[in-house]
Amino acid sequence: MSLFKKIFSSEKKETLDKGLEKSKTSFFTKLNKAVAGKSKVDDDVLDNLEEVLVTSDVGVDTTLKVIERIEERVARDKYLGTSELNQILREEIASLLSETNVGEATEFSVPQDKRPFVIMVVGVNGVGKTTTIGKLAYQFKKQGLKVVLGAADTFRAAAIDQLQVWADRVEVPIVKQQMGSDPASVAFDTLQSAVNQDADVVIIDTAGRLHNKVNLMNELTKVKRVMQKVVGEAPHDVLLVLDGSTGQNAFEQAKQFTAATEVTSLAVTKLDGTAKGGVVIGISDQFKVPVKYIGVGEGIEDLQVFNKFEFVDSFFK
Repeated sequence: MSLFKKIFSSEKKETLDKGLEKSKTSFFTKLNKAVAGKSKVDDDVLDNLEEVLVTSDVGVDTTLKVIERIEERVARDKYLGTSELNQILREEIASLLSETNVGEATEFSVPQDKRPFVIMVVGVNGVGKTTTIGKLAYQFKKQGLKVVLGAADTFRAAAIDQLQVWADRVEVPIVKQQMGSDPASVAFDTLQSAVNQDADVVIIDTAGRLHNKVNLMNELTKVKRVMQKVVGEAPHDVLLVLDGSTGQNAFEQAKQFTAATEVTSLAVTKLDGTAKGGVVIGISDQFKVPVKYIGVGEGIEDLQVFNKFEFVDSFFK
């Protein structure tokens, strides 16, 4: 199928295959039970498949779309064997996802005409936000870009310390203040420093609190407004980090954050340690916000640019 005719780096693909191993094993165990003793895709198989997709964290809405597409194929082709189900799932899910995430990135890069390119990172504590920032900084630096980090999560001292560890590891400058400082002030200082250093990319960490959406909204709005005094269009990207291992909870966080601020891209982390990788398919489909990055391992190289065809190929391999 033409959707899968892309050539991927074999090393990257191996990491992705390995990272999705638990999700894939869990999915196929359920799928094999669902079609046991059946040679034809009929109503029973479709009912069972619906349950398999929902329990694999693909999400109810996305599952119903997939089932509807397969029903259309059954009606059109008159006969579909269960042995073909895996290939049909690959094709229909890839086709569904190709309707969203238009113009997705293929590598770690930023637009040439927006320098410094400012990324504001949001997400609740514990989702892998700081680790994602560190790995992003590493990837951008590897591309020859000059990166500056801003520690605007001043709510927790640990967040500032953690970001400093990553800044030291990747050998990029960091702008920080004391715990309890005004996050907007840190963001302002970071952008001024980045402009003075002629930086290519600025990554700003922000506090991960959702208990009061109004406070979160107000704080992020203030951070944005202050950044724009230095760089007119900042932030160019508001990246929401979600923990893939939480399954449906990741959906809920995405809903909350997209309601609180304008999120422009998503990163889904910790896919290697969970059987809930199907959540990426659901999140890709449900939110009209592109999944830009996925975390498929603990290594510094294990943050990947998300490619839906590559992902679906690995998941249903």
